[in-house]
Amino acid sequence: MADIDKQIDELYHLPLAEFTAARTALAKTLSGEAARQVRALKKPTAVPAAVNQLYWKARPAYDAAMKAGQALRTAQIATLKGKKADVRAATETHRKAIANAVHRASELASEAGANPNTDHLARMFEALSLAATPPSAPGRFVDVIAASGFDALAGVTPVTRVHTTARSDHAIETEHAAPTPKLDRAAEKRRLEQERREQREAEALLRTATRDLERAREHEREARDALKRAEVDVAIAERAVAEARERLKAN
Repeated sequence: MADIDKQIDELYHLPLAEFTAARTALAKTLSGEAARQVRALKKPTAVPAAVNQLYWKARPAYDAAMKAGQALRTAQIATLKGKKADVRAATETHRKAIANAVHRASELASEAGANPNTDHLARMFEALSLAATPPSAPGRFVDVIAASGFDALAGVTPVTRVHTTARSDHAIETEHAAPTPKLDRAAEKRRLEQERREQREAEALLRTATRDLERAREHEREARDALKRAEVDVAIAERAVAEARERLKAN
């Protein structure tokens, strides 16, 4: 079984254009359940295929994106719990790691003759890196995995602190017998106010971090658009130079 798993992994090492033929060839070398398992393997689409290539051929870039995503998730959860965490720094590190992963994955895909959508690539890396649990079969993705909302906080809700104090029957009886001192009520009020302040601060940090992430995504999209325009300009200029050279030769 381990040998079959290794052979299947090798299928996902291949350029996308070679997957189907290699899958068929591998299935023909097998029999029974193993052959059926291989024939049932789904061919990846362009984006998950590029993610697979990064996992197998440039693992440090893949791992860095996953690590940065988990660090951002941890920081966000900490703020919701009223703890201090540098969410802005974690967001920036995550943004850079995702951008690098997209760049390297695009390079690998281009070398194999593919051209995956970079926006979709970024979204998939974000979804994977911010997930509450790691993917079960990294390197074998076949479909695009998209985030649903701000996944750094998926399944996490702000914690409302409830303070309870174990008291004996005697203490309860005593409490009913005499009113709570004003000093104790004042201390309790101050504690509750402090907790509300911490909760508001955590919620404010969450809103700020979310806005920062959206701005970073917008800047990344703008940069990609600018790069595409520059590439078109370069192609036009190169064509003009080539035409000028041809005219010069003709004269």
